[in-house]
Amino acid sequence: MENKDALSSWVNDYTTDLYARAASKVSDKELAADLVQETFLAAAEKIDTFRGESNPKTWLFSILNHKIIDHYRQKVKHPVQFEDNTLAQFFGEDHEWKESKKPGTWQVDNETNLLDDDNFNSVLKQCLDALPETWNICVKLKYLSEKKGDDICQELDISPSNYWQIIHRAKLQLRECIDKNWFN
Repeated sequence: MENKDALSSWVNDYTTDLYARAASKVSDKELAADLVQETFLAAAEKIDTFRGESNPKTWLFSILNHKIIDHYRQKVKHPVQFEDNTLAQFFGEDHEWKESKKPGTWQVDNETNLLDDDNFNSVLKQCLDALPETWNICVKLKYLSEKKGDDICQELDISPSNYWQIIHRAKLQLRECIDKNWFN
């Protein structure tokens, strides 16, 4: 089969799977479609280098993963604006947790799992989307993609201390948003 025919076949065979993967990683349908398109464009440019030692789907997924990482790297390059008054909601003047904001003060029925609730998932998505882009990326990579901190730091080209600061602040902001929009 000629390279052009192979690529056409791959577009027909793998677009749905590539799109599903991209959409789960970036949570934006249009961006996911763009990343899949970029994947096929890159594959078209490099198809002569594909030796057939792996499954074409594996090769395409590898290209897609690099496109996703490149997307997040570009997003991280933009500085994050952080307002110190955000933390004031959680800590008193003595720099201790406010009693109502302490970790573990949310009361949830043990028999229900919040992640099974569509309304909660909608609030969670809304709260994640409200995070600054860098924070959103870090949270998604850590908790949704279950990547290790070292890997995230390497992929996003950030220091470990910066990464942990981002995760800490993101969790505080998510907690506040969920507390305000779901529990109250």
